[in-house]
Amino acid sequence: MGATQAGIPARVLATPAALALIDKLQAGHGRLMFHQSGGCCDGSAPMCYPAGEFIVGDYDRLLGEIGGMPFYISGPQFEYWQHTQLIIDVVPGRGGMFSLEGPHGLRFLTRSRLFTDEEAAALAAV
Repeated sequence: MGATQAGIPARVLATPAALALIDKLQAGHGRLMFHQSGGCCDGSAPMCYPAGEFIVGDYDRLLGEIGGMPFYISGPQFEYWQHTQLIIDVVPGRGGMFSLEGPHGLRFLTRSRLFTDEEAAALAAV
């Protein structure tokens, strides 16, 4: 499913619907960034912010990019999700109260799939 250079799988991908919403949000807000929330107020949802509005912490990890925008995850969340590829999708409804897609009646949603043994080995070698 989504491989990057040299057969290394992407840790995060976006569906066509998510990419279309990212384009729409970028047109209205400029550069964006994503952070996979770890709970509390907004559950475990991918949150979308204007670039630089969310302060990335020392334990946050850059998983990759979706729609050309950086996608971060907290260290503890990464430990939990490290064996899976995150697939960011869009569904109708209200997302996190601070995420940019809320006023559009849509919310980003994280789906996932386990990496195959071969993909896990390729990621471990990096």
